[in-house]
Amino acid sequence: MSISVTKWTASGRSGAVAPVVRALQVAAQCAVLAGVWWVADFAVRRVGLPVPGGVVGLLALLAALLCGGIAPRWIKAGADWLLSELLLFFIPAAVAAVQYGGLLRENGWRLALVVAGGTLMVMVAVAFAVEQTSRFEHRLALRRIPIDRRPGR
Repeated sequence: MSISVTKWTASGRSGAVAPVVRALQVAAQCAVLAGVWWVADFAVRRVGLPVPGGVVGLLALLAALLCGGIAPRWIKAGADWLLSELLLFFIPAAVAAVQYGGLLRENGWRLALVVAGGTLMVMVAVAFAVEQTSRFEHRLALRRIPIDRRPGR
C-alpha cells in the first residue's frame, strides 16, 4: 500500500518527478481514508446504528492502527495533507484565529463565555418551544376526540 517517493532522472532533471509521485501518494492515501469512511458509513446505514459513519470509521481506523492492520506510514501523508489543507477550506474561522492570535489570547475567555452562553440560551429556547408545541398539539388532539371516546371515561 505504501508508495515510495524516489528521485528519478527524467529528461536530465534530477528529482523532477518526485513532486508528482508525492502528489500521487497523498491522493492514494486520501482515497484510502475516504474508503474507510465510505465503508463505515455504508455499514452504519445497513445495520441502522444511531451513530454517524464517520465516528465508526474513525474507531475502525484507530483499531486497525493499534492492532497493526494498517501501518501509520500508509496513511500519514494523506492525513497530514487533510489536516493541513482542508481545515482552511471548511473552517474559515481558523484564518481569523491565525490573524488575530493576540486578540484571542487577551479576550479568548470572553469569546468562549459568549459562545457557551449563546449555545445554552439557544438550547433553552428550543426546549421551551418544543414543550409549548407539544402541549398545543396535545390540546388540539383532545379537541378532535369526542367526549364519549376519551380514554378513562
